[in-house]
Amino acid sequence: MAKRPQLTGRAAILAVVVCAIAMSLAYPVREYIANRRDLAALQEEKARVDAETRRIAQQAEQIKDPNDIKRRAKEELHYCGAGEKCYVVMDRPPEQAKTAVKQQAAAPPPWYQTLWESVEAADKGTGHKAGTTGGK
Repeated sequence: MAKRPQLTGRAAILAVVVCAIAMSLAYPVREYIANRRDLAALQEEKARVDAETRRIAQQAEQIKDPNDIKRRAKEELHYCGAGEKCYVVMDRPPEQAKTAVKQQAAAPPPWYQTLWESVEAADKGTGHKAGTTGGK
């Protein structure tokens, strides 16, 4: 008995045809998937833009309301209506603010400035004025 070859001519042709069909379909399927992904992203962006449009339209309607204009003027611009007494509460009294500024001005210079001044003083042959702790 003669051995039959495992791969016949018909099987080889069938394999080539199947590969050709698969390769011819690969690009359109890839484009289809990419287009679906782009479509989903655009739909999501459209939903965001629609929500933003609704929010802006709602703000436009609120701005037309005179009571809203008065409320915003009081809250944001600290306006007072006629005959109203308005008070502004500050975080700290002005005396404490001045003291804080004076304390900031008295802060020591940074270490690198002190170092550079000592190098300059050594170069000139004079004593260092900012960080001297003892005399010569």
